[in-house]
Amino acid sequence: MINPTEIIPGVLFYAYNASMRKEKVGFLTHHTLVLQVSGHFTFETSVQKISMNKGEMLLIGKNQLGQITKTPQPDTHYETIVISLQEPLLRKIALEEHIEPKPKYLGSPNILIPSNEFLRGYFQSVVPYVRNPEERLTNEIGMLKVKEAVKLLLHTMPALSNFLFDFSEPHKIDLEKFMLSNFHYNLSVAEFAGLTGRSLAGFKRDFKRTFGASPRHWLQERRLAEARHLIEKKNMKPSAIYLDLGFETLSHFSHSFKKKFGMAPSAL
Repeated sequence: MINPTEIIPGVLFYAYNASMRKEKVGFLTHHTLVLQVSGHFTFETSVQKISMNKGEMLLIGKNQLGQITKTPQPDTHYETIVISLQEPLLRKIALEEHIEPKPKYLGSPNILIPSNEFLRGYFQSVVPYVRNPEERLTNEIGMLKVKEAVKLLLHTMPALSNFLFDFSEPHKIDLEKFMLSNFHYNLSVAEFAGLTGRSLAGFKRDFKRTFGASPRHWLQERRLAEARHLIEKKNMKPSAIYLDLGFETLSHFSHSFKKKFGMAPSAL
């Protein structure tokens, strides 16, 4: 099975793992609802760590970077259903329900949803579709299931209206602190700019003022310096760290490392 399976393009996904797996992820544009079918799920950002087990649901806010750990439990695999709550749909629901756009949300960026009979029923109604991808949902039915999820969330926790219907742009944050905490994510400069609440031009200008270098040059240098530290001081293998440091391939990492330090990473 391809993991994750895309049930509705860009909207509904099903993840299945037989062994523990860690992934660095970016929730950049839309809020995300995660339904834990089996196994243990942990999401960790620079400011928060939250976990859940079978039968639980987690609402993850947009404009975040973090690491997901997927852990099967004894005698069971790891399974999650992931629903992207895309902004156009949320805006449509706001219009239909006469919900006014909310001011900037300042609460917790990730919220465990308390279970109730309605949500348990919804949970069970989605599982058969994602476990049988050959019997694909039509987009129309699938989007109705996503819309149903939003309405049940609001029924369960009315205060989530402030979370879901905040359509404001990310506020301008401390660029230096953010980049030092998140340089290892494999994102474009434009995506980093958006996450710090800046236009691309504004980000490049503030970045040069803060770090004295262009974003691309600084990211490459910072990642390579961290790689050397991990190899020399922590005895870590290049193959174990290159993805976590934002390099797409081991060969690209090795080439960049040798160009910077005059030796292959394996030579250390």
